[in-house]
Amino acid sequence: MAGSHHEEEQLGKLYDARAARRLIRYLGPYRRLVVIALGLTIGLNLVRQIGPLLTKWAIDWYVKPASDGVLEKTTAFNGVLMIAGAYVGSLVFILIIGYFQDVLLNTIGQRVMYDLREEIFGKLQSIEVSFFDANPVGRLITRLTTDVDSLNELFTSGLVEVLGDIVLIAGALGMMFYFNWKLAIVSLLVVPLLIAVTSWFRRGAREGFRRVRTKIARLNAFTQEHISGAQTVQLFNREEKAMAEFSRINTDHRQANIDTIFYYAVFYPLVNLISAVGIAAIVWYGGGQVIQNAITIGTLVAFLQYTQRLWQPIQDISDKYNVFQAAVVASERVFRLLDTPDGIQSPASAWQPEHGARARGHIEFRNVWFAYKDEDWVLKDVSFTVDPGESVALVGHTGSGKTTITNLLMRFYDIQRGQILLDGVDIRQWDLTRLRENFAIVLQDIFLFSGDIAGNIRLGNRITEDRVEWAAREVHADGFIDKLPERFATKVRERGAGFSVGQKQLISFARALAFDPRILVLDEATSSIDTETEQLIQQAIERVMVDRTSIIIAHRLSTIQRVDKIIVLHKGEIREMGDHQSLIAQRGIYHKLYQLQYREQKDLLRGTFSD
Repeated sequence: MAGSHHEEEQLGKLYDARAARRLIRYLGPYRRLVVIALGLTIGLNLVRQIGPLLTKWAIDWYVKPASDGVLEKTTAFNGVLMIAGAYVGSLVFILIIGYFQDVLLNTIGQRVMYDLREEIFGKLQSIEVSFFDANPVGRLITRLTTDVDSLNELFTSGLVEVLGDIVLIAGALGMMFYFNWKLAIVSLLVVPLLIAVTSWFRRGAREGFRRVRTKIARLNAFTQEHISGAQTVQLFNREEKAMAEFSRINTDHRQANIDTIFYYAVFYPLVNLISAVGIAAIVWYGGGQVIQNAITIGTLVAFLQYTQRLWQPIQDISDKYNVFQAAVVASERVFRLLDTPDGIQSPASAWQPEHGARARGHIEFRNVWFAYKDEDWVLKDVSFTVDPGESVALVGHTGSGKTTITNLLMRFYDIQRGQILLDGVDIRQWDLTRLRENFAIVLQDIFLFSGDIAGNIRLGNRITEDRVEWAAREVHADGFIDKLPERFATKVRERGAGFSVGQKQLISFARALAFDPRILVLDEATSSIDTETEQLIQQAIERVMVDRTSIIIAHRLSTIQRVDKIIVLHKGEIREMGDHQSLIAQRGIYHKLYQLQYREQKDLLRGTFSD
């Protein structure tokens, strides 16, 4: 379990310029909206500089002269009222522009998030099957949800607003130096202290955020795994152990968040303390300047307001570090997924049947060697042929390589040695889409999608309703479908909840037949079905195998006695090959398997009648 999370434990650099440039490229299709949002942000922050200036004018032009008796109180009152009106007007302007800015930024963020999720989901649909063997589903869901949400925050409240904060800082500094450069320098004396505190905060928060991302991915993976396997957990009474393990993982996640919060809990009070020291320095030095008549009271008050406008965006940028850190970590995860090679792809000049024809169904394995890892061979020098329209059964103990052969045939994995040919052409030369459209497969573990029964048979392809109903009749699925209130429009819940194993397998057979494949693969397709349902499916199989190449993997040898050829596999090698009668006559591995199953069935029947 720990090995599967190795990727999550890798800690890279905080900032990757290439990743940043790549993130910016996602804004490309919306560059006009970004420019407008940036313009609104700059305008918004420039208008915010007016407030302290209006305060200075009100104090120096009207309040101070009126208090000194230099200006009539009526004139001073009207002047202050006029400036107050201008101040309120600037606030209304900020309110309106801020509204459009927020709407625009969130629109951009949602569109970028939509594009990213489309790209990630498309990648997950096309990536090779072996990728899912090494990556928990929960971790991949984290990429598609939590990580993309972190990037959404970057685009909605990160990049543009930070640029706006920089404009606000530049504007405040400009005004402060314009009023009094000495007082401006005094206000900046605490900046080195702020930089030191920020540097400490960034180092601690960097590692904290990476730990949080690691723990949340692990939490999602564990949760998904144990919800999907809830039946097994309950069957083997592992509820308490599963709960204890979840509690440990959940505790690790909580502790990682608490450790990260520590840095924020210390950082923000320190920043407030530093800003308070800066303001105290301004009051001390500026007050002395006012006493000496070097500056006006209005200038000192405006300076204090500009100082607030200086410290606020600095604090905001520090706060945005949270967003940036989460986005950088999330982008590393997302781009690592997107950059994963598809592995198995169509060649540049892929071979296709002429005039859009489908394959005839001639299969040949030539000295095939295959291992899922290194040289731990699952198949060893396997060679056999299957003629068009021929039915072949693969038999052997668990782990002998039966399912591996069908996976290789559909090129879910590539072999290390030898050749697999379809119609005399190496499958690695086929166009991948054209290759797989010749196959239909029925697995023991049936996967039904949310939707309705017709949709699960059609799977989004242009298959008519008549053909859907025909396929259901062929496998005798209409027997239970016609009894449902909405028949083929009956809703299917997640993974087919509410349907029996037999009903799900009948739907899966109907799905396979509706596509009219040239090659039919039945992988343990009847091993979990009751005897009555198996008899119905066996009748359907016998009809649909006519003029089709069929490969059948079955534990129940009674279901394959009438196939054209039986291939017996043992430890990845072909040990026997022939029809049922000839293999029985050889009295080899197949004979032993048959005798064993016959004896088990006989004992079962004897026990049933004795009861």
